[in-house]
Amino acid sequence: MTFSALATATVSTDWRLLLEDLYRGRNVITIKSGQFIIMQPHEVFIVCRGVVQLSTLYPNGDEGILGLICPSMPFGTPFSQLIPYEAIALTDVVLMRVHIMEIEQSPRLAQSLFRELMRRLQQTETLLAIAGYRRVDDRLRQLLDLLRQEVGQVTPQGIRLSVRLTHQQIAGLIGTTRVTVTRLLREFRDEGWMSVDTTRHLLFTNRPLAQI
Repeated sequence: MTFSALATATVSTDWRLLLEDLYRGRNVITIKSGQFIIMQPHEVFIVCRGVVQLSTLYPNGDEGILGLICPSMPFGTPFSQLIPYEAIALTDVVLMRVHIMEIEQSPRLAQSLFRELMRRLQQTETLLAIAGYRRVDDRLRQLLDLLRQEVGQVTPQGIRLSVRLTHQQIAGLIGTTRVTVTRLLREFRDEGWMSVDTTRHLLFTNRPLAQI
């Protein structure tokens, strides 16, 4: 299956056409939800479909979540100096593998990857800013707003997150405990602007969370 058959609306037309032109007929890789993605030092992955979580481990054994890689975004060990540096599929994902030499030899590809890396940088800075909120409930509201923008899907019922995060994963993103996240999500549901659908995905009203 080629990238062309997997392109989604979240991937820009120019970016999609560039990849189709440069890598027409190239096979892609399918990784099941929950599986770790093996990364090599000289390779970059581009997400065609699904969501990937990047993480590291602190000396005490706690997991530090670094970000969520959404469709069209690149990731791989060339972009990080962290050890360990791990990638896990949060959903079933489809990936394209690109060697770093191919990027160096293609100015068009390098320029397009730069634009997608800017998206990742913006997400990283947003996560850093969220961590600066003193109140945990404010951190959680801001994180949910970011998730709505990154992986939200518009439905007749509201905006539904396309990825199902555990309370522990959410806690890791905002530096709190799973118990606190569970309590706050229950409070948010009681306030009426958030719910959980039949598949356990978070569902929100269309109002910006900053106005709630």
